[in-house]
Amino acid sequence: MRLLIVEDETALAEALTEILKQNGYLADAVANGAEALEYIRTQIYDLILLDIMLPGMDGLSILRQIRQEKIFTPVILLTAKAEVDDIVAGLDAGSDDYLPKPFSTAELLARVRALSRRGQQYRENALSCDDLSLQKSTMELCCGENAIRLGQKEYQLMELFLRNPRQVLPKELLLTKIWGLDTDTDYNNVEVYISFLRQKLHALGTRVSIKTSRGVGYSLEITKGDSL
Repeated sequence: MRLLIVEDETALAEALTEILKQNGYLADAVANGAEALEYIRTQIYDLILLDIMLPGMDGLSILRQIRQEKIFTPVILLTAKAEVDDIVAGLDAGSDDYLPKPFSTAELLARVRALSRRGQQYRENALSCDDLSLQKSTMELCCGENAIRLGQKEYQLMELFLRNPRQVLPKELLLTKIWGLDTDTDYNNVEVYISFLRQKLHALGTRVSIKTSRGVGYSLEITKGDSL
């Protein structure tokens, strides 16, 4: 899951980025409102932490603009303003939640978890497709009684595939979702991690496989049976 932090206080942005990464999330940070709008328009983010007071373009203006453009990525407003009028203005502009500063790490993570559950496929603590499941708490990929623990990038890729079964995910999308917009990583790295996942799927003996759509990307498919 990739989050965008829009916050012009450098120390806070860095702290939020580190907290999120330590808790298994991918996070990018941007300090300028106009630049943030361009990041959001890529639509690679699953959730946005958006400060109201920003240089270039304020948070409420960003929020109104993206909702007008039919971008419905969940947004948590971060603001030092805790007055009722400010909260109402944010909710009316299209925010999904708000956090007045200062806030605790536990509260932030709870709000992120709550919003990330909306519209996602959950089965207790696992995502599944046919005979394959991904245990989020242990980062284990399971088939029957067999289980293999995944590395972080492997886990993030498999989570993305399991949330979008049978959909061809372009290499560019995988690259930006997992490695970020400003990464120096190339498509070869994506191919390497896809190879790692294929080896582990084979070792598990699952009916689920990763199919290559040449020149486009990859999709999660069931090779035997059809019980998705």
